[in-house]
Amino acid sequence: MTTIYEKMHTGELYNCTDEELMVEQGKCLERLYDFNATRPSEGEKRKELLKEMFAEIGDNCYIEPPFHANWGGKHIHFGSGIYANFNLTMVDDTHIYVGDYTMFGPNVTVATAGHPIRPDLRENVTQFNLPIHIGRNVWIGAGVIIVPGVTIGDNTVIGAGSIVTKDIPANVVAVGNPCRVLREINDHDKEYYYKDRKINF
Repeated sequence: MTTIYEKMHTGELYNCTDEELMVEQGKCLERLYDFNATRPSEGEKRKELLKEMFAEIGDNCYIEPPFHANWGGKHIHFGSGIYANFNLTMVDDTHIYVGDYTMFGPNVTVATAGHPIRPDLRENVTQFNLPIHIGRNVWIGAGVIIVPGVTIGDNTVIGAGSIVTKDIPANVVAVGNPCRVLREINDHDKEYYYKDRKINF
């Protein structure tokens, strides 16, 4: 028989107010509270807390508090060199995978959890979760929302304010609501970092 914790990770409907889940979730949220209560000078403490909080986290990752996560990072898998600006929200009711050197602008939401359309099922606080995969060296602009089950390919840029409802391939710039591929990353991008501003770095 499938346990309720297993149902969280199989896309099945389950009751997210299950007592056993809430006890475990509460422990995770206590550590998240401690992380968000750190002072700017407590960089080492932040690193140690993230190692305790996350399923996996590589070297040289930086998350600017406040950080929000339903399970305090328990189901989040970060590579190395990842940067997240203020107010990153990760609804980590199931697994979120993020590749090396990815960057999150402020106020980004990455949500693995969904609820059924039928109102009687929502009354019983049922939900389902689908994992999210974000590739290596991705830039997620400010205010982006990523919904359950989405995959974003390596090196891609998601423009500010976009709502990502479907998979986005690697090596593209994608924007909008719903988010769509605007263009491929090209030779112009090798020479110019913004409009007509040439790279001289």
